[in-house]
Amino acid sequence: MDALWGAAPRPPPPPPPPGLGPSESPCCTPTATRRLRRPPLPWARFSGWLECVCVVAFDLELGQALEVRKTSICYLSFPDSYSGCLGDTQFSFRMRQSGGQRSLHALDEDDGYNRGVPVTLQREAAHLFGYVYFRQVKDSAVKRGYFQKSLVLVSRLPYVSLFQSLLNLIAPEYFEKLVPCLEAVCNEIDQWPTPVPGQTLNLPVMGVVMQVTRSQNLLPAPLVLSSVNELDLFRCFQPVLIHIQLLWELMLLGEPLVVMAPSPTISSEMVLALTSCLTPLKFCCDYRPYFTIHDSEFKEYTTRTQAPPNVVLGVTNPFFIKTLQHWPHILRIGELKMSGDLPKQVKMKKLAKLKTLDTKPGLYTSYKTYLHKDKTLIKRLLKGIQRKRPSEVQSALVRRHLLELTQSFIIPLEHYMASLMPLQRAVTPWKTPPQIRPFRQDDFLKSLEHAGPQLTCAGGKGEHGPAVSLQNILTWMKDKSEVEIVDLVLKLREKLIQAQAHQLPVKEETLQRVALYVDTVIGSLPDDLQAVLRHP
Repeated sequence: MDALWGAAPRPPPPPPPPGLGPSESPCCTPTATRRLRRPPLPWARFSGWLECVCVVAFDLELGQALEVRKTSICYLSFPDSYSGCLGDTQFSFRMRQSGGQRSLHALDEDDGYNRGVPVTLQREAAHLFGYVYFRQVKDSAVKRGYFQKSLVLVSRLPYVSLFQSLLNLIAPEYFEKLVPCLEAVCNEIDQWPTPVPGQTLNLPVMGVVMQVTRSQNLLPAPLVLSSVNELDLFRCFQPVLIHIQLLWELMLLGEPLVVMAPSPTISSEMVLALTSCLTPLKFCCDYRPYFTIHDSEFKEYTTRTQAPPNVVLGVTNPFFIKTLQHWPHILRIGELKMSGDLPKQVKMKKLAKLKTLDTKPGLYTSYKTYLHKDKTLIKRLLKGIQRKRPSEVQSALVRRHLLELTQSFIIPLEHYMASLMPLQRAVTPWKTPPQIRPFRQDDFLKSLEHAGPQLTCAGGKGEHGPAVSLQNILTWMKDKSEVEIVDLVLKLREKLIQAQAHQLPVKEETLQRVALYVDTVIGSLPDDLQAVLRHP
């Protein structure tokens, strides 16, 4: 690894000035806080966007394994030799963080950011994303005969569109001007505003303004991005459009899936597109857009002594055909080929037909879908191809279709969750506060026969069953339960106010017990909700 640029560790906040006790600390008042605000730490803004910038060069003697703690990044930054990637290649990876702990200050910043953004844009606590720009060109001056080098942006943010666009700007310039170019770019990033998705961001770099916006442009900018993380779903899903409902079901169920592709670009884009299928739900299982035999989890994921883990892997090495052929779902895709107006679609095949050598593209699975194929979607996409509709519009159609599928699952779940809450008439100050009833899977399944809207099922009753035992909806249920708890607190407070105004015949002792219970409930909520609910 040639260079590693990153923000310095952030020290803990300084203690109060000498001579002041805790109660006299100037930080106790907003005015004093503003007056004694600490100066920004070195590289503070840079570290809000990136953990570091890495340059990985191939060494003929040592390969990429230069230092033990950086080995994973080194191997993941280069395509497999089987990929045959000549020229410039872009892809991404995701890896577990290992090593030292992060400072409390950094964790607090992550927590503050995550509260204000959708779950699909939250910073990762235990994983790092790598965004790679790899160049391989013939060079007679190099002993191996090829110049091979990768520029890698490492971040906790899942901003694939933004960082790949940034690499498009800085990588070609870096390969010409080397280290001075990187130093200048890192200093420019250290001047960027804090990441705030949903707002227009103007990010200057190398004389170009990258503008991220969902509204009308506020300033003219050479490079405008409509999103920091959304992919061109139509392009990513072109070879599997007729199987999109099946793939959505596999993602919802958190099923183990291997994506075998001819290049890390195709594998990483397909994996990221698949894991985005459940928006606005977050895909809570593990996923690796690009995975190699050198990865530290290789043995864990390839063992046959236990069931395959709930993970989506993107691979390019043919060795995985044999190593992972016991996995229940394998998607093998090749280079994009046209078949009439629609790109050639991979066919459903049985796992028994998966051969070690000369395996053709296909979706190898024994899974039986619970949804019919949506022929209307395919017809609309075909019409768009014939009319040369922009890819952005085609992607919007695919994204909307997937959103409707997810909503058709969430709405009955919301109806059932609401039924678990106590009725308003049961919330009275002179009785023990009612408890929220527990979630029961069998009861939820029965409610699906009456709650709508219904999914377009291919079978009879009870076939929603697998879609309930999910890790993916646990996060949603946690957030939903917090909303319901807040609603309960507000209703109890309303009753307390009525009782204190002598509108309800309640003993003072009962009022104190209820008030204490409300405080206890508020104390169990996250800090941001506590700040909202507690009176000043």
